[in-house]
Amino acid sequence: MSGKENRIFTERAHLMCPHMCFGIVMSIDSAFETGRLQKSFGQVAGNHPFLRAVLGYDEADNGYYYDVTDSSKIDLQMSEDELNGIDDPKLIAEYDRLTGYDWDIRSEGLLKAVAWKMQDKTAILLVFHHLLADGRGALELATEIADAYKDGTVREPVSEKLISSADEFPAGSELPFMSRMLVDKANRDWKKEGNKPLSYQKYHEYADGFVKNDKVKISVKRTSSEELSKTISDCKAHSVTLNDLLMAKMYKEDKTGKIIIAKDLRSELPCYQKGALGNYSTAFSIEVKKTDRDLWELAQEVHKKVQKTLSDPKSLYLVLQCYARLEPAVLDAAFMAAKGGFNSKSASFIGKMFFAMDEPKGYSITNLGKIESNSIISAYFIPPASPAIKKTAGILTVNGEMITCVSER
Repeated sequence: MSGKENRIFTERAHLMCPHMCFGIVMSIDSAFETGRLQKSFGQVAGNHPFLRAVLGYDEADNGYYYDVTDSSKIDLQMSEDELNGIDDPKLIAEYDRLTGYDWDIRSEGLLKAVAWKMQDKTAILLVFHHLLADGRGALELATEIADAYKDGTVREPVSEKLISSADEFPAGSELPFMSRMLVDKANRDWKKEGNKPLSYQKYHEYADGFVKNDKVKISVKRTSSEELSKTISDCKAHSVTLNDLLMAKMYKEDKTGKIIIAKDLRSELPCYQKGALGNYSTAFSIEVKKTDRDLWELAQEVHKKVQKTLSDPKSLYLVLQCYARLEPAVLDAAFMAAKGGFNSKSASFIGKMFFAMDEPKGYSITNLGKIESNSIISAYFIPPASPAIKKTAGILTVNGEMITCVSER
């Protein structure tokens, strides 16, 4: 696969933005064996080109791409410690260690993994760079690894076909007039400023210092299958989804009027190949007023607003259309310019006004949904801590048990 086939397009938003790592912790119903773990990860890397990739760069057109090599780039580590369960604080401590610096993905791969013995089971921490996958893709990969490890199930190799053009978005999803005008103005102003593209090296040096000083607290909460079953029944009775209820609770508990949520677009994007890595999701915000009212009344309003956005391509694809229309160099510099580390009014405007990267004020929920697995006993999702976000909750339900993991500044 050549660099031209693996150009980073909408995914470029995750390139020069720190804390774009996230994790999946899982316990697998199989005893710890170093050789078998190495074999399983090797098999999975053979199936997915991006697990063999580092970041490539084409100076001629300031293009970044997945530089696919012949060997696995997974950083797989075997811990000598033994865990009591996936609630063991050593897991979060290890996650903090692995995400406590900015990965130089020109030489480091996009996935790091640590495995522990856990009685007669195996615990695994997977840490993903957001260029490797979105949350749904990460969960599919985690399941693939668990199946390969437990019973030797080997899936067919998957080819990658990323979003490469705004033409792949559905009709009616074009940028609204005002957004298009502001994006085009930022592009023109960037050219007038005469800036050279921000180099990855300069970004990496800045981001490394930022990440080391930007502390994020992670907490984990379990919801039993019995409690979850009752909650889902209550949601049905009030004609809302579980996610609507979780959002309503965040509005009330955190006294915020806006929450950003993610939406998987796999079924809507013709470029997606089943089982592929890469990013096939979007994000949008839902705003409400009067958050001190009845919880179920609030959840019902949330439900209406979410459904309205999902049915409106202009709203649903807004952020992806912005990524697609922005000059790549403006997008690359948005974070550093917003933080004062790069001199560009146009990039600073985009970083602050479009993506709120200047200060962590946002609230977010990403729900990966529910799965049933014979290989994974229990698991949870550690959400990314974007510089724009004050608090984000990651939700994952496995075999009837829901675990909420919160990353908070």
